[in-house]
Amino acid sequence: MIGTLIIIVVVVALLAIALGGVALARSRRRSGGTTTAPRASPPRPPPQPPPATVVEPEAPPPATPVAAPPAAAPEAPGAPPSYRSRLGGVRGLFSGAVAALRSGRIDETTWESLEEALIRADVGVATTDVLLEELRAKVQSREISGGDDLLEALGASIRQLLDSVGSRALRFDGREDHPDVWLFVGVNGVGKTTTIGKLARRESAAGHSVLLAAGDTFRAAAADQLAMWAERTGAAIVRGAEGADPSAIVFDAVQRAAARKNDLVLADTAGRLHTKVNLVEELKKIRRIADRDPGNVTEVLLVLDATTGQNGLIQARQFADAVDVTGIVLTKLDGTAKGGIVVAVERELFVPVKLVGLGEGPDDLVDFDPEAFVDALLASD
Repeated sequence: MIGTLIIIVVVVALLAIALGGVALARSRRRSGGTTTAPRASPPRPPPQPPPATVVEPEAPPPATPVAAPPAAAPEAPGAPPSYRSRLGGVRGLFSGAVAALRSGRIDETTWESLEEALIRADVGVATTDVLLEELRAKVQSREISGGDDLLEALGASIRQLLDSVGSRALRFDGREDHPDVWLFVGVNGVGKTTTIGKLARRESAAGHSVLLAAGDTFRAAAADQLAMWAERTGAAIVRGAEGADPSAIVFDAVQRAAARKNDLVLADTAGRLHTKVNLVEELKKIRRIADRDPGNVTEVLLVLDATTGQNGLIQARQFADAVDVTGIVLTKLDGTAKGGIVVAVERELFVPVKLVGLGEGPDDLVDFDPEAFVDALLASD
């Protein structure tokens, strides 16, 4: 039994040794003479497409230079308004008297109606008396025989009064290197600054080179208002700080106008009461300075509000005495029934009315035309 077990153990040991040898031989063959499989080559990158040909865009043709638009030229003045279309207020006062005269009769009622119309239109009592006395004398002498003749004679008498003053043309000397200076004076609220703006528009359109002097340094908006007109009309402007010396501004404006070869200086002044002596004295100073070389003061225009009637006449007397007024500008003539102030001012002061305002538009400041005024006053249509 024991022998059998020994034989079995020996056999198992031999088998184990044999199996170990076989395994060792295989292992040596793998690591020694056996040819190993070639390593796989790394993957090639995918073929790149041929580079694209970059086509440079054609350079755009050079831009054609465009000329800058020319500076806007001042608007050309339009057609002036007619007296008949704008003097409705004062024409209404005369309508009753005109209708009575057109009927052909001349009696006391006719004279009373005519007198009332003249006085209410602010022709003035003294001027009314002169006109009516002259007409009564012609009726008595039978130079006038009917209402139509009387109406015609009244028109002729008014025209004669209006024609007895000096020239209505605005004086412009146009001396080289000596700009003409037009000063504008008057109380507050009569329309001086607006008048200057409208006149600048008109004179620029007439071919004059205009410079505006903002000499009203007391009213805050005056210089700004004048600057707006300067922009609209293409005129130059000289202005100073609020409260600055107006004489210095006017002096600077005249000097600058001479240097720039401007033809005309339109100088605004502060509104002032004609009863304030110190303010009137300042106005005299402005006029003296404006007239110094190279300045040439050719107009001192008193601006009056026609709606004030006889009060305007009082102002006119004071200013005329102070600064040698050369002409009257009557504003707002279209908005009043007191248009007879034209006759009163000229007869009292012997100063011509040169310009009248027949509306608020830029073209409504027109030369005063006595013929057209009288025709509108006494027209029946």
